[in-house]
Amino acid sequence: MTMFRCQPLLASVFVVSLIVGCAPQESAPPVAEPAAEATAAVATTEEDLLARGRYLVEGPMHCLACHSELDWSAPGFPPLPGRRGVGAVFPDVSVPGLVVASNITPDPETGIGEWTDEELGRAIREGVGRDGRRLFPAMPYMFFRALSDDDLAAVIAYIRTLDPVRNQPPTTEIPEPVMASLPPHQPITEPVPAPDRSDPIAYGAYLTQIGNCIECHTPMTPEGHPIMELMLAGGRIMEGPWGKVAAPNLTTDPSGIPYYTEELFFEVMRTGMVSARDLNDIMIWGYFKDMTDDDLGAIFAYLQTLEPISHRVSNTEPPTPCSICGTSHGLGESNQS
Repeated sequence: MTMFRCQPLLASVFVVSLIVGCAPQESAPPVAEPAAEATAAVATTEEDLLARGRYLVEGPMHCLACHSELDWSAPGFPPLPGRRGVGAVFPDVSVPGLVVASNITPDPETGIGEWTDEELGRAIREGVGRDGRRLFPAMPYMFFRALSDDDLAAVIAYIRTLDPVRNQPPTTEIPEPVMASLPPHQPITEPVPAPDRSDPIAYGAYLTQIGNCIECHTPMTPEGHPIMELMLAGGRIMEGPWGKVAAPNLTTDPSGIPYYTEELFFEVMRTGMVSARDLNDIMIWGYFKDMTDDDLGAIFAYLQTLEPISHRVSNTEPPTPCSICGTSHGLGESNQS
C-alpha cells in the first residue's frame, strides 16, 4: 500500500505485467519460495490474529501510509488524528489523472463495513473491487499476491477493528487508455502458504515484496517502465509534499550500501537517519521502526544477496543526467553506461 510511488502511472501498469506473467519471466522481481512445510508463525487465537494483522498493517505493509490523511509536517508523516484509514488522494505531481486510496475503516456506507472477507481478499491480492472493477495498481496487489493466506486473514481481521469513520473520498479517475492497458485479471486459485521463517533470506524476500520496496528503489524509463536490470539499484524520482528525492541504491556495490552493517540497517529503518544524516521521510521509517529484529534482520540478509549494481545516486549533489537509468539525479553524470 504505497502512497509514495510518484512516477507516471504506466510504471505501475508495467510492474503488474511483469509479476502476473504478461512480460518475460526473467524480468520479474524475486518471490520468496514457500517451504514445503511452512514454519512461519500462525495465529492460533483471535488475539494472535489481530496482533499479527496490526503488525503487518502498521509495519511492513504500511497500509495506513496510503489510506490515511497524513500530517506532512510531522516526522515520519503520521496519520492526522481521527483520520487513520479514511482514504486519501495520492499527492503525486506526475499522475495524469486522480488516484485515490479508499476508506478502509469499517464504516458501512463509505468504508469496508459491508465487504466480505472474500471481497477484501480479492481487492488486496488480485486488484478486483467489490463491484468487479479492476483496481489501479497504485494499490500494489501485484506485490501482495505473495501475501500468505494466514497473513491475509490477519490483515483483514485487523482493519475491521479500525474506528469506523464516515468519509467518502473522491473517485479515482484514470485515463481509459491506461486502464485498458492493464493485463487481464489473474485469480489466485491455489492456497498461498507462509514462507519459511527459519530461512532468513527467503523470509526477507517475502517481507521485501509485501513491503513494496522494489517499486520505490528501482528506476524507471521515460515511458514509466521499471528497469528491472537495475532492480533495487536506486534512482527512482519521487516528488510530492516531501520534496523531490531519488531513491538510493540498496545493492552491495560500492555505489550502494556495502558499508551497512545489520546494526546500521536497524538504525536507518527505525530512526530515518544514517548516523547523523537525516533521510527524507518519504523513506517511511515511521512504519518500519516497530518491526522486530528478526524481521529487519531477514530483510537485511536478503539485500545482501542482491547482485551488486554500479549506480551512484545522491540527494545532496545537484541533479545531473544519468546515462545508466536515464533520469537526472545527484551524481548522475558520474555514472557511465
